Amino acid sequence: MNIPLNLILELVGKIGDEPGDDVPREKFRRFLTENVKELGQIRDYIGECIRNPKEQYNRALQDLVNYLGQFLEFEVTFGRYHGVSGQIGFDGLWKSPTGFYIVVEAKTSEVYAIKTATLVGYVDELISERKIPSWEHALGLYVIGRPDPQIHQLENAIIAERRTQQLRIISVESLLSLVEIFHEYDVNHEDILSVIKPARPAIDPIVDMMTRLIAQPVPVDEGPSKKVPLAKEELKEIEYWVTPVRGDEEKTPEEVIKILIGEEKIYAFGERTPGRRHLKSGDMICFYAVGKGVVAHAEVLSQPEKGSHPSIQQPERYPWLFRLKNENLYLDNPIVIDALLRAQLDAFRERDANKSWAWFVQATRKISENDFNVLTKQEIKE
Repeated sequence: MNIPLNLILELVGKIGDEPGDDVPREKFRRFLTENVKELGQIRDYIGECIRNPKEQYNRALQDLVNYLGQFLEFEVTFGRYHGVSGQIGFDGLWKSPTGFYIVVEAKTSEVYAIKTATLVGYVDELISERKIPSWEHALGLYVIGRPDPQIHQLENAIIAERRTQQLRIISVESLLSLVEIFHEYDVNHEDILSVIKPARPAIDPIVDMMTRLIAQPVPVDEGPSKKVPLAKEELKEIEYWVTPVRGDEEKTPEEVIKILIGEEKIYAFGERTPGRRHLKSGDMICFYAVGKGVVAHAEVLSQPEKGSHPSIQQPERYPWLFRLKNENLYLDNPIVIDALLRAQLDAFRERDANKSWAWFVQATRKISENDFNVLTKQEIKE
C-alpha cells in the first residue's frame, strides 16, 4: 500500500498525547503496524518528515523511529510527544530479548541545545519504577533526523560529562542503514546490539560481523566490470551516472556540492569508486545528497586523474579528480526519490518500489538515459 504520508496524517487527524484507543496517535501507529511492511516505504516517510518542519511531522518522525525499533526485533513502547508532570517523558523504550533496554529520544535536528540530563533523568526514573533493572542493562539513544556537521554540542556534552557508557547518538539515516543490513545480510539482533551499545573490551564480535558481511555477495555495479578498449565510434557514446554525496565533519552534503560542483566545477572519486575507470568526457552525472535527493547534475569535462585540490576533504581517500561543466544546482528543491519516482526508473522495472531501495544510491552507478532524465527532471527524448 503506497499512500503518501501527508494524506495519512490528514486522514488520522492531529497527532497528540490524548489517551484512548481510537485517537489520531493510535490510528497512525496502527496504520504503520498493519500496512507499512517495506523498509523503502519507511525511508520515504522518514524523508518526508525530515523535509517538513511542522509539528505533525515531528511527531510522526518520533513514531517512525520507534517503528524501526520493531524491525530490529526490539519490543517497543511508544512514548509521549510532550512531557507532563507525573509521567516519564521518554520518546520510546526498546526492550531487547537479551534483557537490555534502550531509551530513545528522537530529535529532528541539533539546531537547539539538547540537555543530556533530560534523557539521563528518564532512565533514572525508569530504574526507580523498576521498568529497567539498572544502568548496566540500559542506555539512552539520541536519534537525530538532520545532523549538523558543524554542531557537536551534544557529542561534546556526552564526552565532557563522561556519559559515553550511558548515552549514544545515531542519525536516522544510519539507523535506517542498520535496519537494512539486519534484513538483507547475515546479521542478527545481538550483532545490532554490539554496534549500538558502548564498546566492550573485546572487539571480536564487531570483527566477526564485519567478516560475515564481507564474505557475502554484494550488489554488482551495473557498469562494465573490466576496462575494455573502446572503438573510436564508441568513445563518443554518452553514458549516464548517479553518485552519492555525503557530508563530512564540517560540511553537509549540500555544502560539499555547492563548493565542489557549483564553485570549483570539480569532483573526486576514491580508488574503489565503481565506474571510475569508465567515466569519460561527455558523460552526464547527477549528484544525490544523502538523505535528501538529487540536487545537481553536470557534464563530465575530463576523465578522473590523480591529483589534489584544496577544496577536497580527505584527499588521500578521494585522489581521482575530474572536471565538470554545464553544472545545474537545485539545492533548495531536491528531486526526492520516492515510490512514484522510482516506478518511472528502468533500474526498478523488475523490483517492488516499496522495498528497500538504498542500494540504488549507496554507491556510484551507471544508469540509463531515461533514469538520468527522471532523476534530474529533464525533458525525456522521444
